[in-house]
Amino acid sequence: MKLSILMPVFNEAPTIAAIVDRVRAVPLDHELVLINDASSDGSFEIMDGLAAPDVRVLHHPINRGKGAAIRTGLEAATGEVVVIQDADLEYDPGDFPRLLAPIAEGSARVV
Repeated sequence: MKLSILMPVFNEAPTIAAIVDRVRAVPLDHELVLINDASSDGSFEIMDGLAAPDVRVLHHPINRGKGAAIRTGLEAATGEVVVIQDADLEYDPGDFPRLLAPIAEGSARVV
């Protein structure tokens, strides 16, 4: 089961590299889709530097809000399961395996 991790970003320069490292450390088959929602604090450049085969970076030219960033990410996602991860270190990506367990077990479609 491939996991698509959508990360809307708006002015998160201080935390974006750290959260991407934490997400990449999770031992799951996953892709990370970063969606820059017209940040003006240098997040754009940091995100472009983080691009890799498992990290895709998308940019909105104007700020359209978190919901629009999520919709953009959903259009790009290729995984069977999708998680939204904020870029501000509020949520721990290490929780993904426990969060996804009911889906992997077949006992839930949404958690």
